[in-house]
Amino acid sequence: MKETDSNRIAIIGIIVEEITSAASLNEILHQYGSFIIGRMGVPHHKRGINIISIVIDAPQDTISALSGKIGH
Repeated sequence: MKETDSNRIAIIGIIVEEITSAASLNEILHQYGSFIIGRMGVPHHKRGINIISIVIDAPQDTISALSGKIGH
């Protein structure tokens, strides 16, 4: 998809509590890879979670769709 003036920059925060969900999360992120401009993951060993920040440049409906898929 082409960049347009209707695109928005958004930051999506993800907390992964179950490591077994990492493969399905990575598949979702791969589907939206053309919109993702940055990704940072930080393990929080003391709590046993991983924190991921995604920076995305996309139309609002794409951002909402990605957020919805991650939320499931």
